[in-house]
Amino acid sequence: MPELPEVETTRRGVRPQVIGRTIDSVVVRERRLRWPLARDFAARLVGATVREVDRRAKYLLFRLDRPPTPAGTLPVPAHAGTLIIHLGMSGSLRVLPAATPPTPHDHVDLVFEHGLVLRLRDPRRFGCMLFTRNDPNLHELLRDLGPEPLSSDFHGLHLAAAARGRTAPVKAFLMDATVVAGVGNIYANESLWRAGIDPRRAAGRIAAARYDALARAVKETLAEAIEKGGTTLRDFLSADGEPGHFRLELSTYDRPGAPCPRCRTPIRAARVGQRSAFFCPRCQR
Repeated sequence: MPELPEVETTRRGVRPQVIGRTIDSVVVRERRLRWPLARDFAARLVGATVREVDRRAKYLLFRLDRPPTPAGTLPVPAHAGTLIIHLGMSGSLRVLPAATPPTPHDHVDLVFEHGLVLRLRDPRRFGCMLFTRNDPNLHELLRDLGPEPLSSDFHGLHLAAAARGRTAPVKAFLMDATVVAGVGNIYANESLWRAGIDPRRAAGRIAAARYDALARAVKETLAEAIEKGGTTLRDFLSADGEPGHFRLELSTYDRPGAPCPRCRTPIRAARVGQRSAFFCPRCQR
């Protein structure tokens, strides 16, 4: 699944190509995504201009404006709304020449002026495209999310306070989107290794100072992954069709039996919170 660095990589690739462009038409080849596209999906988008492309956790937010209403016609709000996109398990967004023929699993095109198309490809159809006229932060998918991990609101004190009394393993705790938004399986494993914390430890039994180290490790890991264009394990491609190269930097994830980069002890694997955990039994405690 594309995680936060992959989604941020996509945002950075797509944003400069669509900012200020108007959606001329919408081509829907397959409505059956994670939630079926609304019947008026295309009508809500056609004529809108992309004002900004933001990210919240693993969601892309295309903020859309309408052109000014001509004199003598019914008023239309200047703010058209927000298109919320999630890439699901295997989705990708690319900006292409509008004449580029679609391939299998190319489900939705936003066709812009001047011959460009924003194309959603989603082989497993676990992604979504939802339109809202309201504040997207109040949408049911976003309203309960915790702070962004790269923001100043995310720090060790926040983690320590949220962990108080929790018996769940710290890896599951770190992947709880109500605690911090968008830290998925790959980057939880890598961050815990950097911080020297065993992913199986109870979240409520970790000292505040160690949560300071974990918050720093999360920020460093995500920032480096974004710089490398994310991690390609199977399906992910950036907006320009390139795979992410952070996989070459992984220390523990999906490396059972490989030597720990710090101490050369073989990496171990375990099931934690129904997900795979990879850790060094010597470095992480």
